Amino acid sequence: MFAVTLLLLLAQGLLRYPRQAGDGLDEATRERMQQRAEYLNRQMTQLLQELEQKELEQKGGAWGALLVWQVWALAAILVLLLALWIGLGKIRRRPDDSGHKERSSSNLVEEEGAEEGRSVVANEEVESNDASVEEDSKGGNQEGSSDEAKAESNAENEAKEGCGDAREEANPDEKGEEANAAANEEDKHGASKEDKDHGANRKLESLLEERLHLPVLDLDKGCSAIMDLMDKLTHIFGQGLSNSFYPVPQQAIGVGSAFEGWSPHAQDLVYHVLVPLSPPPGHAFHLDTAGMLQRNFCVRVELLCTCAREQLGEDMLCFLHHPEEELRRRQDPSLLHTLCTGAYLDVEKTVHWFHRFVRVAWLLLPESRHWCLRLQPSSRSCKFQLSKDNESFAVEIIFGVRRGDSDIFVGSQPAEAGVPSTTWLETYAVAEAKFFGHISRQAPQDSCHCKCLQLLARFLTGVGLSSYALKTVVMHVLNTVPPTQWRREDFGQRLMDILTYLHFSLETKQLHHFVVGNARFPAEISLPSGFRLAIPPNLFQHLASSPDTHAEAVQDYVHLLHWLKQLLSPGH
Repeated sequence: MFAVTLLLLLAQGLLRYPRQAGDGLDEATRERMQQRAEYLNRQMTQLLQELEQKELEQKGGAWGALLVWQVWALAAILVLLLALWIGLGKIRRRPDDSGHKERSSSNLVEEEGAEEGRSVVANEEVESNDASVEEDSKGGNQEGSSDEAKAESNAENEAKEGCGDAREEANPDEKGEEANAAANEEDKHGASKEDKDHGANRKLESLLEERLHLPVLDLDKGCSAIMDLMDKLTHIFGQGLSNSFYPVPQQAIGVGSAFEGWSPHAQDLVYHVLVPLSPPPGHAFHLDTAGMLQRNFCVRVELLCTCAREQLGEDMLCFLHHPEEELRRRQDPSLLHTLCTGAYLDVEKTVHWFHRFVRVAWLLLPESRHWCLRLQPSSRSCKFQLSKDNESFAVEIIFGVRRGDSDIFVGSQPAEAGVPSTTWLETYAVAEAKFFGHISRQAPQDSCHCKCLQLLARFLTGVGLSSYALKTVVMHVLNTVPPTQWRREDFGQRLMDILTYLHFSLETKQLHHFVVGNARFPAEISLPSGFRLAIPPNLFQHLASSPDTHAEAVQDYVHLLHWLKQLLSPGH
């Protein structure tokens, strides 16, 4: 029965989620779709009430037969809704035939209503045959069933009616404290459709919490410990490198899932940190586009004249205007002669240098007496494991050069094989982490956006759909649905919004990047000039160019839906 609840919520999400402009539907068809969504929502609420009632009774065989009939009837409804969805997709693809398709869509909705009426009649026949099982708990529902049959023959009137009859007719003495509290609240405020939606969503989230057992992560504690360690390492770097010409590490920035407030797995949680690098005295960094890829850069190192500083008494020789012999004898070599390949800052040389310095700096920290630090091999990032007794933290540090004064960096993050060591990849991790912070400051305390992301990401196989693609979908939905509508009781509807958006993106093989080309990206987060007006990259471009990859992504989505249905099914 809980699987039915999921199917109904998904069907409701497919109809209610905002579609793109120009979908070719007239107002009459839109109204019919909305009425059908409201009807399905009413059915979902009634099923949840019936389930609560029957769980207090000792399940009978006849009741089990009734549940089976309801499942098949509602499955037929879902098939018809999916047929409607496909019809709407054809309208989008062939706008020239919009008039003809509108009439077809209208007929499809009407046919669906007729088929659904037959399903409801079938359910009523089963209820009549099983009257001996139902007489104690559904005396009041007999009248409701006949009303429902009449309402099904006139869908428009039924969609405008209230949907609270079932709760008022149920026996409150048999419902338990939670049902009584809900009934009392409805008596106080009125039985509105919004109350029914929230009740169903709360039921769905409570069930997920019971059956899912999401890992309880103390992310705040881990993030605080890692950032404290990074502050101390940065301080030691500043002291040890004051008379050298290596890059200057700035205050570390927490990025990635842990610092955004979610993580799919507790056992392999990694704390990602970005360390901005500034040029040493007498040097400047310039970003040059690397090859044909506009999002890849090289960090060109330029020597600057420091004669004026030398005249002011600073103990530094100008690299441009002093003989090389004198520079070698009296001053450390420039960055061009240490961590560069040619005129460009080398990622692998920079990582190797930082590795060696961390190994020495760690011994100067008081934490080294109680914690064990194990550096792990990596060519484009600094990875290490901190452990003490039963506590353990995995950390990955990437290095970045800021683009101007924005929150966009070019970073050393791992890349595909064959990428030159002088190539730095544009990273949006800082801007995305700031976006999650922006949402958290506006959202209610019990906001469910991180829980939705953690739940869905946990069961992705990672073959066709990546967790980053899923995070991008969630960010798009967060940018559309106001933060105040992500409360705990909105959990079910927001979950369906995310799945619907992902379904549409897979169908069209198009998922726009969230930061690049997003005119609605929060203004408080600094982006380079023209960034918001750029053409957004399609994160699903690889799906459009490879049918096999697209099939894998669709399979991932199907597995996700199957897992949710299994999770919500009886006896799980």
